[in-house]
Amino acid sequence: MGEITSDTQATFQWLTALPWLLLLAVAIPLLFAAWKLRTFPTWLWAVVLLVSLAASLLTVINSHLVLVVAVVDGVLAALVLLDLTFLYLSTSDGLRAMRELPRTASLGKPLHYDLTLENKTLTTIRGAFRDDVPESFRAEPAQHSLRLPQLARVTVRRRLVPQSRGAFALEKVYVSARSLLGFWRRYVDIPVESRLNVYPDMQQLSEYALLARTNRLSLIGVRRTRRIGQDSDFERLRDYSRDDNYRHIDWRSTARRRKLTVRQFQSDQSQRLIFLLDCGRMMTNERAGYSLLDHALNASLLLAYVALEQGDSVGMLCFSDTIHAYIPPRGGKAQMNRLIQAGFDQFPRLVESRYDEAFLYLSNHCKRRSLVMLTTNLIDEVNSAQVVDYLGNISGRHLPVGVLLRDRQMFDAADHPEGDRENMLRAAAAAEILCWRDQVIRDLTHRGVLVVDTFPDELTAPLVNQYLEIKAKHLL
Repeated sequence: MGEITSDTQATFQWLTALPWLLLLAVAIPLLFAAWKLRTFPTWLWAVVLLVSLAASLLTVINSHLVLVVAVVDGVLAALVLLDLTFLYLSTSDGLRAMRELPRTASLGKPLHYDLTLENKTLTTIRGAFRDDVPESFRAEPAQHSLRLPQLARVTVRRRLVPQSRGAFALEKVYVSARSLLGFWRRYVDIPVESRLNVYPDMQQLSEYALLARTNRLSLIGVRRTRRIGQDSDFERLRDYSRDDNYRHIDWRSTARRRKLTVRQFQSDQSQRLIFLLDCGRMMTNERAGYSLLDHALNASLLLAYVALEQGDSVGMLCFSDTIHAYIPPRGGKAQMNRLIQAGFDQFPRLVESRYDEAFLYLSNHCKRRSLVMLTTNLIDEVNSAQVVDYLGNISGRHLPVGVLLRDRQMFDAADHPEGDRENMLRAAAAAEILCWRDQVIRDLTHRGVLVVDTFPDELTAPLVNQYLEIKAKHLL
């Protein structure tokens, strides 16, 4: 009797351990597939397990069905393993990807490119695939559905919108392949290396050139400024081009040469323009999805383009707690590329800007009189006092211009004091800060500093207008 009892207990213990053994037998292959093969079961696994469980319950009712249940479980296990093997073999070394991506892009401007996936296996691959997109980019669509027949290829058109400047690397294409029977899904990374440099908005340069040629600069807020004494010094005769003023046609030379000829006049001598871009904590705020430094850099590069077209020399100094980049003032079309390369990978840093080092560096490297444009933001009395002192100190030796970026939320709060008590207190605080800011601007003006005070997303037109006015009045 004791032997029967001990045998029964052993049998019971074995039966109670059987579910855990089965679970372990199922879990080990799954963990291995997930770790080594990057392959994961789909919801169809639940169907397989439910069928196996139902068959096992039948053995409780009829013990003679054990053999049938074992055959059913064996068939299901064989199907699942064959499905896994077939998926692994078909996706191991038969997928190729190609990306036709330009080397450069403009900040915030859509970039279209082609992504090609090629299937060199003898089976159809189903699932989805997507490209390796940097975190700060917006891609449309996020991924593409995939049904790629054997020995075929598919090319999709993608739209990429860069949301930050800098140098980026797109290294892989990600494929999610579904097995033939649908029990498994495997994730495959295909190496495809591409480099993309995101520059400030360069399309605005071509738009400006087009509007300038068609005399429609007023559409972007640029005023026509009559230059005092312009077109007074004759330089040379040259062939007529479509954009020339017909009043400059020299009819005598045209008749003699039998070709339209215009008189070209010498403009003012080449002048020097230097941008001082604050890359410190004052420029970390954002407006319309871009930092204040992004807006400042976009506007500065457009003005640099305008100044270079005018025959001036342009330079740039980027600084925060140290000097990050300095481009000496030069003229010519090649200088535009130097400015772009120096500024496209500059980012605002959460550090206190050293205006003393920036202006000392400027005085040591720029001896000739220049138009110096400092772009920054006024937040507290410490940095505003330094801006007033250092810009005021170079007045006379250089022509300083303070480009001050407004906080639109501050102005909106001061303009709308209505509402509850909290809104009224917020409006009063904003108005007090704006009054202090206005006093700082008055101090700059009294010390001979020209001021451009505008919102960051509206900076381009006022900056260009200020430069054209300086050129027209011969202030430099």
